Amino acid sequence: MEKERVIFLTNDDSYRSKGFATAIEIARQFGKVIAVAPDSPQSGMSQAITIYNPLYLRKVREEEGVTVYSLNGTPVDCVKIAFDHLLRDEKIDLAISGINHGSNAAISVLYSGTMGAAIESSFYNIPSVGLSLTDHDLDADFEGAVKYGTQIIEAVLADKELPRTLCLNVNIPNIPCEEIKGIRVSRQTRGYWREEFYQRTDPHGRDYFWLTGAFANAEPQAEDTDEWALSNGYVSVVPIQVDLTAYDQLAQLKKIL
Repeated sequence: MEKERVIFLTNDDSYRSKGFATAIEIARQFGKVIAVAPDSPQSGMSQAITIYNPLYLRKVREEEGVTVYSLNGTPVDCVKIAFDHLLRDEKIDLAISGINHGSNAAISVLYSGTMGAAIESSFYNIPSVGLSLTDHDLDADFEGAVKYGTQIIEAVLADKELPRTLCLNVNIPNIPCEEIKGIRVSRQTRGYWREEFYQRTDPHGRDYFWLTGAFANAEPQAEDTDEWALSNGYVSVVPIQVDLTAYDQLAQLKKIL
């Protein structure tokens, strides 16, 4: 008898988010779900870990096939406590992070708590998929994310040739499901965020700031990028690696150093 799959689940919007509940419903189609997610929103945490404060792990939901824990830490804390403590003796077949409320395409992958957790999972030789919907609404419509997220996860689990270190950054456009044209395997768009800070004064006379900003696409005409895919009605899938070496600069640096 074939062993039941074990699917690990986390996110950065907290275990209470609609996107997380939707991810659970996707994941439970493929096996037993064990989830550890932050107890409060942790967007923008990237690979941050908690060092100077204690972590509290609490079971918040248990039913047939699904167990959910909350943790007062970052998304990467959730991954580490899961794989180094809670699930140390389990064989995990797949890690899913999301579904995030908001895009994690292009350079946002470096800031994203959702992708931070997906990347961390791949460090444990567990194939991982980060799922994001380009809609920040707390009550967003996840129909397209369910359809294409399910399709992508099914394909990953079925392909035995994919490496255990696989990490996918999947973004679903915020358009009606029937208008999505399909899936594009893409590369990360080159670009950058330019922030603005709104300065205000609180009732005690102290200045404070709210962060906002906009993404600047450095290659808007390129048709092989994740931003192009999303802008043209496709789900973008970008395979992620963490080697940050600038290989094209090695030879020149060796000459001068």
